[in-house]
Amino acid sequence: MADEGHMSPCFIQYPAPKTYDIPHKVPVPAQNPVVKGVALPLLSSVVTSIPFVSSLLYANAGFSSLRKVKELDDIEPRYDPAVIPASGPGGEPYSTLGIEDAYQRAEGDGFHTIGDFYDQYKHGTLTPTDVIETLLPLIRRDVQNRTPHSTAFVDSKADLVRRAAEESTRRWKENRPLGLLDGVPFAVKDEMDVKGYRRYVGTKKDFTDGEEVETSWCVKKLEEQGAIIVGKCNMHEVGLDVTNNNPIWGTPRNPYNERYYTGGSSGGSAYAVASGIVPFAIGADGGGSIRIPSNFCGLYGLKPSHGRVSIAPTACMTNTTTVQGPLAANMASLAVSFRVLAQPDPANPVSSQFAVLKEPSSSRIKKLGICKSWFDRADPIVQEHCHSSLRYMTTELGYELIDITLPMLHEGQLAHAMTILCEAATAYPDISFLTPANKILLKVAQQTPATDLLLAQRVRNLIMQHLAYLFKQYPGLIIVTPTTPNAGWPINEAEISHGFTDGNTQMRTMEYVWLANFTGLPCIQFPVGYAEPKHGEGKVPLGMMGHGEWGSEEELIAFGFDGETWLHKGYKEGRRMPARWVDVLKDAGKR
Repeated sequence: MADEGHMSPCFIQYPAPKTYDIPHKVPVPAQNPVVKGVALPLLSSVVTSIPFVSSLLYANAGFSSLRKVKELDDIEPRYDPAVIPASGPGGEPYSTLGIEDAYQRAEGDGFHTIGDFYDQYKHGTLTPTDVIETLLPLIRRDVQNRTPHSTAFVDSKADLVRRAAEESTRRWKENRPLGLLDGVPFAVKDEMDVKGYRRYVGTKKDFTDGEEVETSWCVKKLEEQGAIIVGKCNMHEVGLDVTNNNPIWGTPRNPYNERYYTGGSSGGSAYAVASGIVPFAIGADGGGSIRIPSNFCGLYGLKPSHGRVSIAPTACMTNTTTVQGPLAANMASLAVSFRVLAQPDPANPVSSQFAVLKEPSSSRIKKLGICKSWFDRADPIVQEHCHSSLRYMTTELGYELIDITLPMLHEGQLAHAMTILCEAATAYPDISFLTPANKILLKVAQQTPATDLLLAQRVRNLIMQHLAYLFKQYPGLIIVTPTTPNAGWPINEAEISHGFTDGNTQMRTMEYVWLANFTGLPCIQFPVGYAEPKHGEGKVPLGMMGHGEWGSEEELIAFGFDGETWLHKGYKEGRRMPARWVDVLKDAGKR
């Protein structure tokens, strides 16, 4: 029953709460062709030149199956998943950047927090210039002796980075820092514009056309606090897969095990954080692209409510599924960076309507919802670690588990995939410059009839209505799932030079992440343990997600801190450090 003592914020565009009792159907395993190496360009040529083949692949993917779903007959379509908390109780807006949270270090965590950089600068032990001069040789691509770390970056403008560091160093010496982030390095996924940089979106094409661009709002907010952009990060080409395999810019290897992918499409951002280069980075998430690489690289990642974070004036080309948010080495860095980059943008018609973030109630509700039939689709090793984390939370941290049902999970995943692919196909009508795998993907997406796309938006509305019912029935509910059902994604060396297409494993990896993108929910990912690798050396990180009601990022951050407590106090092995990790502060001190 609903908690009468819980007061909900006022919302704009809140779905009409309605429960749908539709039995869960186990989907038939996908049977899409898996092609890699030199055969891939040949298949791409066939698919792009013979319309019948792309139509056949469209049908084989199951996209046309929504036409047979009778439950959609009387459902109105919903095209925009943004649900906006306009105001509400729960404390005063933040008057600081969260300096207390910056010092919440879990015992035994070797990763640096934003607070560590702040301390070094405040006490004069190090300067921002010391840190930047330590980082630049590691990440630059435009030098003769490149390091493996540089593959995670598309570009680093050394002159701009040094200038920002010098200005920050001067402010610290004059005892007038701009705030907690002054001099702290961070990186940005090459999907957002940054003044002085070009934007390739993982391709070989410069989407700025060589012209000067204005920095995206969320990036600018961090710069205004003195944070230093050290570079733009590698990503999966146009963001349309979850490995970050990139034949054009190179494929960054997972810092925990170089025989595994970082995950994508924000894989370069995840590498930069997991390897110790920066304490946080900005990514984008249209189908798990913040949360999957955070999972694979043992990080903390937050996919915000749809529309909260503005990247204006950069255009979001998949704007009914994609959002921007932070990936961080720890919850302290995630909390602080998010509160800065998520400030409402007065010039953005959606972001401007979001209420200013407020501290969650000290007596917050601790209810975790589990859809068992869905949760149980994860591999045993993933289930084992997630359940161990949940047991700790219920016995030690005061959480209550609630059984819930979710309708049309398989149909919802298909509808999400169809929607984001159609948005991408519209954004990139010319596919001639893309790698073979994406030529195939977007050529198939071009076959989508309007009727199928509209049916997908009916699925969106149905699921959002059911979610609204759950949140009204159980105020404060957080829906938990594994982040991915599988423990990482091993690299096959035959995939590196030409790329590959494997829609089966891609859809399997996205089993859980699509829900937040398609319905606009905020969602947090945190590591819950590690699995033995099938290839290479180094254990593979495993993660769990929490989906909150629209606008509940602060409650999810509190949940993330509890997840961090599990990893350090409840998990017997504790947090592991990756093999490929750089202690930037220690190395800067040796200069």
